Amino acid sequence: MSRRGGSLLGLAVALALGLAGAMDAGRDWVARTDLPPLSPPLSAEMRGAEGALLRVYTVEDGRWRLDPGAVDPLYTRMLIAYEDGRFQAHGGVDPWAMGRAAWQAVTSGGVVSGASTLTMQVARLLEDSGTGRWAGKLRQIRVALALEQRLTKAEILQLYFRLAPMGGNLEGIRAATLSYFGKEPARLTPAEAALLVSLPQSPEARRPDRAPALAQAARDRVLARLAQNGVLDEESAQAALAEPVPRTRRPFPALAPHLTDRIHREDPGALVSQLTLDADLQARLEALAARTLQGETRALSLAILVADHRSGEILASVGSRGFAPEGQGYVDMTRALRSPGSTLKPLIYALAFDRGLANPETLIDDRPTDFSGYRPGNFDGRFHGPVSAAEALRLSLNLPAVLLTEALGPANLMAGLRRAGVEPVLPGGAPGLAIALGGLGVTLEDLVQLYAGLAQGGEARLLSARPAAAVSGQRITSAPAAWQVGDILSGLAPPPGAPRNRLAYKTGTSYGHRDAWALGFDGAHVVGVWVGRPDGSPVPGAFGGDTAAPILFEAFQHLGTELVPLAPPPPETLIAPNALLPVPLRTFRRRGEAGPLDGTAPQLAFPPDGALVSLDGGALPVRVRRGTPPFTWLVNGAPVVRGDRRAEALLRGMEPGFADVAVVDAEGRSARASIRLD
Repeated sequence: MSRRGGSLLGLAVALALGLAGAMDAGRDWVARTDLPPLSPPLSAEMRGAEGALLRVYTVEDGRWRLDPGAVDPLYTRMLIAYEDGRFQAHGGVDPWAMGRAAWQAVTSGGVVSGASTLTMQVARLLEDSGTGRWAGKLRQIRVALALEQRLTKAEILQLYFRLAPMGGNLEGIRAATLSYFGKEPARLTPAEAALLVSLPQSPEARRPDRAPALAQAARDRVLARLAQNGVLDEESAQAALAEPVPRTRRPFPALAPHLTDRIHREDPGALVSQLTLDADLQARLEALAARTLQGETRALSLAILVADHRSGEILASVGSRGFAPEGQGYVDMTRALRSPGSTLKPLIYALAFDRGLANPETLIDDRPTDFSGYRPGNFDGRFHGPVSAAEALRLSLNLPAVLLTEALGPANLMAGLRRAGVEPVLPGGAPGLAIALGGLGVTLEDLVQLYAGLAQGGEARLLSARPAAAVSGQRITSAPAAWQVGDILSGLAPPPGAPRNRLAYKTGTSYGHRDAWALGFDGAHVVGVWVGRPDGSPVPGAFGGDTAAPILFEAFQHLGTELVPLAPPPPETLIAPNALLPVPLRTFRRRGEAGPLDGTAPQLAFPPDGALVSLDGGALPVRVRRGTPPFTWLVNGAPVVRGDRRAEALLRGMEPGFADVAVVDAEGRSARASIRLD
């Protein structure tokens, strides 16, 4: 090799080594880039059934920035073709675009086209940096190169979809499509996609809600270029040019604000919270609440709760007439403690039927009664004399309900509420007979929970706004007792103008007209309505039957389905007229009350009243003294042994729990005891 050849070879080697060193240094420089956070905070979302959007929350700086989800491929193609045609080929910086931009600037004396790639735009958006200074541009180049090293092209596009400024406090494609078009970005027209491509270049000047002419002009330029480049066919481009741009921003969904705020507080870090609410039903019931109280004083409010008692899913929750400071609209009245008025009476009767204290056809004397100084009266100030238990419940008479509560024991009524999933609050001390008429605090959620259990055949159904498998709670009453109460309530006449659809419902009015209630159920749904003032002050003239019941029936109509019939009676249900009932069930008598008995009347020798008795193989031994044989033995109102002439018997098939045992002799005289079986 000649000396000259050796020198050239050495120079080439030196240049190659220098270039390699420079490339290594460049790669090292890029690798050492301190990147900004690559997961910018996103708006929390509350979604209802089938993914419907219920509520969206802004991020901390008040911007709407949503996870983009599925994006129409048409928009992606148009964006890349218009903004960065070599996006899939370059490594974050496009030398060809830079050279073209520089040549155009030199030959024309000004900036004709930009050289920023989509990756560089993402780098700028991540750091919210400017574009005009060399230091800022160099930083964008470095971050763009680093992003290409660490992320895929699809991940870079996802960041753009999240961060691209779309005018005002809208960031990202999904915030823009929801606000400007009222739809998700999964399916877009060419005109919509072109507008979204054009907005980030000058988001404030081109806001369609403020400058529709400028927005349309920018959109049309995108359409023209993409038609020229063959991305859009001429027919599609011409149709898109004729499509008007939106001139307003749609508000983001804010349904069920009380419930969604509560869920958001419980889990503030959740990006998406899936709820069971039906968005369409929720919107209709919120409109019903606002329309019903239109023209009424702002101090008056109402709440509505709807659930599917089969699954336990809450379908709608309206916490007030409107989510506003006026009238304490921010107070969630589905969870506020209030007096339930007469709405606990169905549970009282169900427990009494279950214990064998009464039957729907049992006669109860509605007359003035003194309960150790407590002398309740009826709402209308009248007494009705002997009435059947069914009629007493339909008329919502107070004295029969208190009589049954006395026989049950107030503590047993409280236990029944707790088995239903209700958390009653007493004003103080031990429960007294006044709880039968609303002398305790419960919530609308509590009452809907209770009625859901009655609708489910006496088995508590735990309600939830979160999707989950149906969860059964404890048994509140037997299935026959729950069915009997539902059958009685379905016989109530509906409010004037409401359909006669045999909806099982009960109304209530608390003391001083502070709360008006209506609870009802069919074979699938349970609905509760409360009307009153959040501050607890009286509402003159407010009655459950006149005020809340019409709203209840209208709410059922908004379900959009025919009323589901109630279940048929369980086979073991005792259905008979009064004359064919066992003698102890024909007329209700207070414990110790004198009846048509004499000194030879039967007396229970075993078990004694109030005893705790251990079962032996499911059998309970019983013994009677006095009385005229043959004897009939009943448990909870149902005959177990008939025509037995012996004074002793063995009642088989017994189960642990409370039981009411009665014996009837040949003369129709009876004795009974309430016991607990272990």
